[in-house]
Amino acid sequence: MTEPSTRQSALVRTALRGIACRCPRCGVGKLFVGFLTLRPACEACGLDYAFIDSGDGPAVFVIMLAGAIVVACALIVEAKYQPPFWVHAVLWLPLILATTLLPLRSMKSLLIALQFHHKAAEGRLIERTPK
Repeated sequence: MTEPSTRQSALVRTALRGIACRCPRCGVGKLFVGFLTLRPACEACGLDYAFIDSGDGPAVFVIMLAGAIVVACALIVEAKYQPPFWVHAVLWLPLILATTLLPLRSMKSLLIALQFHHKAAEGRLIERTPK
């Protein structure tokens, strides 16, 4: 059995590879071809990326974090200064774009790396023999 510190360091290493958008196994190969388009396999170690299914998870995490940040900022500005609505549009539209698009790629890569680390896969039903 592996020690907890060894497991924790492996998890940290995998998470850092994910945030850097690198292959979760080797940390060398790039994970993406485009902005969010995955490569079919790692060009360095050959890991097949067919197992990857991040789904809507990255978008949900990013939307929740961005929403909390933007709404908190907008409420503070409204309570303190009460600016006209056009000022809100000028302030918050760029912030919404920045807080959603910038971390989306790293969040998707992080969830893929964690999926690889924990060997997550589709759920399977257990076949039971009749009594």
